Amino acid sequence: MTTSASAPARIRIGSAPDSWGVWFPDDPRQVPWHRFLDEVSTAGYEWIELGPYGYLPTDPARLADETRSRGLTVSAGTAFTGLHHGPGVWERTWAHVAEIADLTRAMGADHLVVIPSFWRDDKTGEVLEDRTLTAEQWSDLTTQTERLGREVQDRYGLRIVVHPHADTHIDSEENVSRFLDATDPALVSLCLDTGHYAYCGGDSVKLIETYGERIGYLHLKQVDPEVLAEVVANEVPFGPAVARGVMCEPPGGVPALAPVLDAARRLDVDLFAIVEQDMYPCPPDKPFPIARRTREFLRSCGTGQRRGTPDS
Repeated sequence: MTTSASAPARIRIGSAPDSWGVWFPDDPRQVPWHRFLDEVSTAGYEWIELGPYGYLPTDPARLADETRSRGLTVSAGTAFTGLHHGPGVWERTWAHVAEIADLTRAMGADHLVVIPSFWRDDKTGEVLEDRTLTAEQWSDLTTQTERLGREVQDRYGLRIVVHPHADTHIDSEENVSRFLDATDPALVSLCLDTGHYAYCGGDSVKLIETYGERIGYLHLKQVDPEVLAEVVANEVPFGPAVARGVMCEPPGGVPALAPVLDAARRLDVDLFAIVEQDMYPCPPDKPFPIARRTREFLRSCGTGQRRGTPDS
């Protein structure tokens, strides 16, 4: 996104189905989509992500009516990929990405969050493949991600932002740096998730200061350091770790979000900062009070209360 001389760069605060315990298109343990929309609006957010494709209505006209009536606007869609498997998975990957990109564009958003596939199952913890990529797999990952960025940009006018994630091959400082150094900035930006990066030992402020031109999107999240220490010591998979409460309500965890937001402001570009507190599974009445308190906390970090303010 670009900014004009008369309009200061903004950090646009939003939330996502993830903060309501939503990981899957359809799961009886998740809140219904209309309840999510009602509550995210009431909690004070104006921007949302689509979440897993199929959770929210996929008919653009209906979804536009549902969001508009609640004062909500879509910031991004989300797609899962396994591009390190090489050109052989391209057609299947593109079929998945294209339908999400189509809805994302129809909703007026500019970003597609791309999450690498897990090396172990996020529900069961079953090891699916080696956690370390070969040199050939790294080459496939970077070249195929560039291809995805080019196709999404050319066909849908969207920017992909790749999301480092626990239990994937783009996770630690070393792997994130390796990925960024090997990809074209014109085609591939980063969705920095502060919680996942801390979970994997990274420093979000350092990453912003080092790779500022690659930061295209933010997910705001914190981890509980005590739970994280147990998770790391016992090699607990990500799904069960979330069930233990490894992702916690701000400001009770790490990293501190005010310095992250300050570092992002110094980039002097418009950025979305979407709150995502992994809570799958969770009681249906748990997310809303947390979401409302988190929005108030973020206001105390200098984010505005309405559109048109320096941060909104």
